[in-house]
Amino acid sequence: MPANGLSLTAELSGRVVGTVRLWHVEAGPGRPALLLGPLSVDPLLQGHGLGSTLMWASIGRARALGHGAIVLIGDAPYYARFGFSGDLMTGLSMPGPFERARFLGLNLRRGALDGATGILSASGTLEEAACSERLGARRQAA
Repeated sequence: MPANGLSLTAELSGRVVGTVRLWHVEAGPGRPALLLGPLSVDPLLQGHGLGSTLMWASIGRARALGHGAIVLIGDAPYYARFGFSGDLMTGLSMPGPFERARFLGLNLRRGALDGATGILSASGTLEEAACSERLGARRQAA
């Protein structure tokens, strides 16, 4: 499940036209962060600022909720406008193959990713795990 309060959806006339999700991860041992993805906008609305609006909203909400950093795999020129940089990710890697130039990070709190090393791993919270278990139990009962 996405991090609590960090799943944003844009609708137009009752139809989903954009979405962004953030997930709990560890950026190396003991370094909580958020993984952004996907950011998606209906092709008919691309180029009108909806993706940027969703990005700024998710960054602002994550910062307001006290999160320290966001990481993602994406187009560096696009995400640079929001402050994402590959420089913060030099000591980190993803499990499995990935394009190093697309592995980007953003400190929401000063120094949150500075010196981070290791492999990104899913972490989640106990509350989210319990919610997932309840959802799984409901699916099995159905």
